Amino acid sequence: MQKIFVIEDDENIRNLVKIALEGYGYQVAAFETAEEALEVVGREKPDLAVFDLMLPGMDGLSAIRIIRGREDELKSMPIIVLTAKDKEYDKVVGLDGGADDYVTKPFGVLELAARIRSLLRRASEQQPVQSEGKVRLGGLCVDTAAREVAMNGEPVVLTYKEYELLMYLIDNRARVVERDELLNKLWDYTADIETRTLDIHIRTLRQKLGEEGSRYIKTIRSVGYRFVLPQETENRDN
Repeated sequence: MQKIFVIEDDENIRNLVKIALEGYGYQVAAFETAEEALEVVGREKPDLAVFDLMLPGMDGLSAIRIIRGREDELKSMPIIVLTAKDKEYDKVVGLDGGADDYVTKPFGVLELAARIRSLLRRASEQQPVQSEGKVRLGGLCVDTAAREVAMNGEPVVLTYKEYELLMYLIDNRARVVERDELLNKLWDYTADIETRTLDIHIRTLRQKLGEEGSRYIKTIRSVGYRFVLPQETENRDN
């Protein structure tokens, strides 16, 4: 049974989400504060966490950054943030801070459950391509076995979803990948649902790859994106 942490200071929302997700067959641990969740996260090892951004004491964003800074498998745990309705800043901050997805308040339990299923399914899938060895493209090096990325020898810390996005573009670098395809394959979203999610992930991925690495991800206006091979010879180590 997959385990989910729910961190929400509003008791009514916290209990509603807990009961609803348990109805879907998940094991759910609910917490009022980030400190309570962080105290047991290493021991309980949840499969996914849902964080409200506005919490008493430590805010959700600070807690997410702590999780992303861990040295164990929990650093890549899928994370969803709950943000205030119509506040684009909260969505951007949440994704920039390491979250994989967001749901705006007020939200429907069906929508939250769908987002959770999507992230958990993607996290459990085995990488079908380049499951061993390293991929080198110019200054970019991806250790596909360890799911680690480096740019010109410097580690690049990516969230689970940022890594997926990068690898999908690399695996399909012979063509332009349309926006709708990325939303469908990586988020299970239809074209009219929260397309800003992809924009923010592309932006943060470029920022993390730095000036050189950002040029590898080319925007094809009104179509999508393409991973453009640098001038250096591509090498693959198996």
